[in-house]
Amino acid sequence: FDEEGYLSVVDRKKDMIKTGGENVASREVEEMIFTYAAVSEVAVFGVPHPHWIEAVIAVVVPRPGHSINAEDVLQFCRARMAGYKAPKLVEIIDELPKNASGKILKRELRERFSHLGNSLKA
Repeated sequence: FDEEGYLSVVDRKKDMIKTGGENVASREVEEMIFTYAAVSEVAVFGVPHPHWIEAVIAVVVPRPGHSINAEDVLQFCRARMAGYKAPKLVEIIDELPKNASGKILKRELRERFSHLGNSLKA
């Protein structure tokens, strides 16, 4: 609710990432990463982490003809958003898994990258 009493839906409940006692809307992080010029598509989600509950992970598809460095995307995010919202890790892939109607299958991404949370420092 805002100061005038209006309710805004920020993200789907299942896409809300719980990290270090804070809630992070995956959509907010995705919108920030979309402003990076070389990004064509992005999906942000949480993976299990032993200290933070979940770690924020971004999977990015570069625009055709562009290359992306994961560390550059991390620095871009860290400079523009709160530390707990910025991804802890960025993975670069060729395409995001989608269903027949073109919706990104975050469930598949969570399963595919779930092991990464254990490799991140607290």
